Amino acid sequence: MFGEPLAATARRIAEFRARAAAVMAARPPSTCRSGPILGATEGAAWDRARRILASIQKPGDPTGFGNDKKPLDQSARRLLDFAAQGETHDERLWMPIAEATGAMGNTSCLVGTPEQVARALLEYYKLGIHSFLIRGFDPFEDTVDFGRELIPRLRLGAEELDRAKAA
Repeated sequence: MFGEPLAATARRIAEFRARAAAVMAARPPSTCRSGPILGATEGAAWDRARRILASIQKPGDPTGFGNDKKPLDQSARRLLDFAAQGETHDERLWMPIAEATGAMGNTSCLVGTPEQVARALLEYYKLGIHSFLIRGFDPFEDTVDFGRELIPRLRLGAEELDRAKAA
């Protein structure tokens, strides 16, 4: 699954569980793919998101997404449908990069500070998503930021949610 609006993710998990129950023990989709765009402040994160979008829309795109649009799979069609419904969903899920790239790869984005993006990812965790495939737009800097700022918050938040659920 790619990062999609929370309500749609919950519906998709319920549909998957219903279908899987007939064949095997119900097991929800376990991985959500998204491209976090972090900033020291919320404003800085949104400014960075707009700069990334502008660079993708230029010829010679340095992000590697480019304009080479291949035939769409079902997940890409879903992302484009959500992009058509609005630019931002659930406060942080930002769709213009998915739209600009034809929904190629991890192109739905969660935009905000590390705390805000971690909280947004934890909403997916509450729905049953327990693995996140995150891809940045600056491979080195984003990897450092994710490792220092985002992943520790995700781990701590997941541990807190698990403890609360067990209690």
